[in-house]
Amino acid sequence: MLAIRRIIGAIDGAETIAEGTGIREHAHLRERFGGKNWRKRKGIASVELDNGTVVRAEIHWYEGHGVGKVKIKIKRTL
Repeated sequence: MLAIRRIIGAIDGAETIAEGTGIREHAHLRERFGGKNWRKRKGIASVELDNGTVVRAEIHWYEGHGVGKVKIKIKRTL
């Protein structure tokens, strides 16, 4: 499994793919992080992996009002 150390630069083509109760983890997100208006989003970014390699990848994350980005993960490398 590829682990992200950090995102380098901006996220391109960010779009919402689910929101509110349409997110499978909606109850868990509200319970763990609080906030409202949760959205699952995706985009393309350069990321630095734990081993120091920099790759371009499609990433997915959850974003909540007043909370920010949480649970960022790589879906595929490009």
